[in-house]
Amino acid sequence: MNQISKICVFCGSSSGNNGHYRKSAVELGNKMAEENMGLVYGGSNIGLMGTVANTLLQKKGKVIGVIPEVLKRPEVAHNQLSELHVVETMHERKAMMAELSDAFLILPGGFGTLDETFEAITWAQLGIHSKPIGFLNIDGYFDPLYEFIKHAYANGFIRKQNLDLFFMASGINECFEKLHSFNGKAIPLNHLTHDKI
Repeated sequence: MNQISKICVFCGSSSGNNGHYRKSAVELGNKMAEENMGLVYGGSNIGLMGTVANTLLQKKGKVIGVIPEVLKRPEVAHNQLSELHVVETMHERKAMMAELSDAFLILPGGFGTLDETFEAITWAQLGIHSKPIGFLNIDGYFDPLYEFIKHAYANGFIRKQNLDLFFMASGINECFEKLHSFNGKAIPLNHLTHDKI
């Protein structure tokens, strides 16, 4: 069973147009509080990001934000966190978030969320980390993305074993069961070829 004390959550800085997204963000914050897990996230007080953070803060949970200087304007940076790290670049932000956390969870979001997510999966593929990575697939939000990943596998760009570097879950309880039992393993680097990375 994986020992997880802090989860890095990637999600939207907006709440989307489906109320289930925000509801699931609240459920996630409550579940993390129940399991005494801290949150590592992008440091914003808006969108799904702010919802997860505020829910956990209301339960007296630990919330660590990491935000680049360019985004630290008053209406974006959350000023009531347990810790707020201000960094220079988006690259530093992602590296610090990964370093501070024991697992990654992805909720609905846009380009920024996908950028963070695929970097975490790529780092797992390269053996840089072996932390659990899970998609909270609310109302099938990530179904088209998963279909594309399988399409890339079918066309020879992703190895079958690397499909196990992450999991999909449709609800909070399923998500946490998979987090605790996750055992995804990357292919050793010496078995990689340039066209299979």
